[in-house]
Amino acid sequence: MVEELHVVRNQKDTVFRMLFREKKELLELYNALNGSAYNSPDGLTICTLDNAIYMNFKNDISFLLDSELNLYEHQATYNPNMPLRDLVYIAKQLEKYARDETIYSSTLVKIPVPRFVVFYNGTGEQPERQILCLSDAFEKETAEPELELKVLMLNINLGHNKDLMEKCRTLKEYSQYVDRVRKYAKSMRIEEAVERAVTECIREGILADFLSAQRAEVIAVSIFEYNEEEEMRKIRASEYKNGMEEGIALGIEQGIIEICKEMNLTFEQTAEKLKLRFNISEQEAQERVRHYWD
Repeated sequence: MVEELHVVRNQKDTVFRMLFREKKELLELYNALNGSAYNSPDGLTICTLDNAIYMNFKNDISFLLDSELNLYEHQATYNPNMPLRDLVYIAKQLEKYARDETIYSSTLVKIPVPRFVVFYNGTGEQPERQILCLSDAFEKETAEPELELKVLMLNINLGHNKDLMEKCRTLKEYSQYVDRVRKYAKSMRIEEAVERAVTECIREGILADFLSAQRAEVIAVSIFEYNEEEEMRKIRASEYKNGMEEGIALGIEQGIIEICKEMNLTFEQTAEKLKLRFNISEQEAQERVRHYWD
């Protein structure tokens, strides 16, 4: 059932995924969330959807441990549609899990227990923790939903969920790093802010080994993440102001293309990002990029 996690090279990674794609750190996070004390990373099996993407939905972290199938997502933007997204994820994962079984027999096919968590660290105000329910999206209310999926959303910005942070040092230090980048970016260019944050964190023992070993990639990813987050924030403000759906789509499209150009991504890499973001064909994505490229 399980397939090894692999990286899609034409898709930018995030610092969060870079940190927790390692089994040791992922097990630390699982233990902190569940109050467990598993000590062998070998007992954890990372799995993923084909090419880490299905229907334009990217699966951040998915792993199997002690008959539980855990789906972890990192979000810098509040997304109330995570239960629906996770429904798509889990359906594909369970389809793989049961592919050697017959679900039409009289024998009950056992499946792992699904668990869904979103780690939120956007700049918008969100509570310490909340439960997002699939039934909230139903077009009409029902007292007893026959299909339900619940996602635990945790605010991991610095100062939030302190108990969890104390139990998971990696998560706490990740929060400190992100907070430092944002603080410095208010008074200097993002490139300078990231360089300063990385240098100081290494000196102060914050994600020191990780940042030292992968400094160049972390800096590039952090700059891209920050620029993308800021561009989406500006676009959302514009959306709220004018409410014009067509203009919104064009604004997001142009914003993504401009960020990609600033990151020196190629025309093809930019078109691929647009293709994944809007779930469009490769030809249409290239045509849209070409409109803004020159």
